[in-house]
Amino acid sequence: METKRQKRIAKIIQQDLAEILQGEIRRAGVKNFLVSVTKTYVTPDLTLARVYVSIFPPEKADESVAALRQNAKLIKHAVAQRVRHQLRKMPDLEFYRDDTLDYIERIDEALGNKPPRKNESGEKNDEAS
Repeated sequence: METKRQKRIAKIIQQDLAEILQGEIRRAGVKNFLVSVTKTYVTPDLTLARVYVSIFPPEKADESVAALRQNAKLIKHAVAQRVRHQLRKMPDLEFYRDDTLDYIERIDEALGNKPPRKNESGEKNDEAS
């Protein structure tokens, strides 16, 4: 169970991290790309923040999460600069892909509420099985 303090710190990190990532994407001039910080969890000892990101288009999600992980120290420093008056110590950041929307889509397909997804060649995608 998360304490109020953990939730407050997670919210601060989530908001600032989202602003930083969106700002960097805009500054780089990248089009048709969206990164959303969907959830952040902070460990009870406040040394680690698990950050879940949703990336559009989904085809670039794995390589984008890998890039975030590779640059975690630089990102941590950027967030720490913004929260330095609110936090004594900035937690380390671990990035994970939030595949909740994919999961919901597969459930809808399995229940027959939605036609199966098609891959780029127009064939049915059998990932749901």
